[in-house]
Amino acid sequence: MLNLVPMILHLSSLGCRLNEAELETWARQFQQRGHVLSPDPQQADLLVVNTCAVTDEAVRKSRKLLRRAQRDNPSARLVVSGCYASLNPQESASLPGVDLLIDNRDKARLVELVCQQLDLPLMPTSAAEAEASPFRRGRQRAFIKVQDGCRYRCSYCIVTLARGEERSRPAGEIIDEINALQRQGIQEAVLAGVHLGGYGSDTGSSLTQLIGQVLRETDLPRLRLGSLEPWGLSADFWALFADPRLLPHLHLPLQSGARSVLRRMARRCDPASYRQLVAEARAAVAGFNITTDIIVGFPGESEPEWRQTLEFCAEIGFGHIHIFAFSPRQGSKAATLPQQIPTEIKRQRSKQLEQLAVQGRERLLRDQVGRRVQVLMEGKQADAQGYWWGYTPNYLRLALPTEHGLELGNRILEVDITGWQGGHLLGEQRTEVGD
Repeated sequence: MLNLVPMILHLSSLGCRLNEAELETWARQFQQRGHVLSPDPQQADLLVVNTCAVTDEAVRKSRKLLRRAQRDNPSARLVVSGCYASLNPQESASLPGVDLLIDNRDKARLVELVCQQLDLPLMPTSAAEAEASPFRRGRQRAFIKVQDGCRYRCSYCIVTLARGEERSRPAGEIIDEINALQRQGIQEAVLAGVHLGGYGSDTGSSLTQLIGQVLRETDLPRLRLGSLEPWGLSADFWALFADPRLLPHLHLPLQSGARSVLRRMARRCDPASYRQLVAEARAAVAGFNITTDIIVGFPGESEPEWRQTLEFCAEIGFGHIHIFAFSPRQGSKAATLPQQIPTEIKRQRSKQLEQLAVQGRERLLRDQVGRRVQVLMEGKQADAQGYWWGYTPNYLRLALPTEHGLELGNRILEVDITGWQGGHLLGEQRTEVGD
């Protein structure tokens, strides 16, 4: 009788939530074929690395991760995919130890291709093994890739070239995945895509239709949306939030508060339309949390344009701002634009925006005090024994004091918000949802 031995795999990723979602899908598929996941790359027979190319720094980190993988475990086979590998296939394939490169266009078939081309055996599995817990961030939240690619070409972005045209997964396949994850104990799913709002552009559907179907055909307690470009949402989009399982937080990348800079970026929004989206969100659900991205020092950004960005951010009152100092990305139009901003000016402006972001965050936290919310507990506080932490529906981190030794992980609790400190909320437990 043939003695089949399962492969031990280690999967790692750089970059966006979509890369994480892809990693989770691959992990489940490898497990369903009977193979074993390990958190230790040095114990693995096979290493899979999902690379990033959103910035030159991401490219550098991707190369470094691949070299370290080969150095730390030279006997393991090494598979590379992702945006860096797709944009630089010859360079990636020539790195020491790389056995197989999977282009982004073939990511959906990565596990199949790896098993075929590297001769991985198909192991006998039981139904329980096929439902094994996936590789994911913790036990409570899973990222679900629903869409890939983007039909727009923002002048600073290289990812659309790496990811290609928009492609949407069938809704039934997404719902089956969410239901399977819920059976494994997942309480919260995040729908993710390169251009999430473009879901259905290639199939005659829409993101609004997908969310409605997920809410109707699953019992998942909590559903979130990943980063969503601030345009193209249907008129009935906000009505979806009447279902409290769709959580009231959106990350809407603004990039600049100056209309003139947004035009140079080739963005499809302006401050007025963005302001209207935020007003609709906050009218739909009290306490709706809006977070964003801002690029500091885009080519030609004048001092008046920068002041417009500061003033607009102060007006909106973001719950969090991801601040990116502009870095020319080879291959993007913005890298060729004149009037590149000096590093020192970008540094000064970033500090100004950081101060404003902290003030906005503190106002939002202060406004939450006295509310009763449901919190999905995710882990123990690293620096405070007896505390557990989790996230409110509008994605604010909350610390909850508990008795020593009490296990609250993956439980949804009803909590009174009693205060805030250090950028997070403090709470007091009332009941467990479902008691």
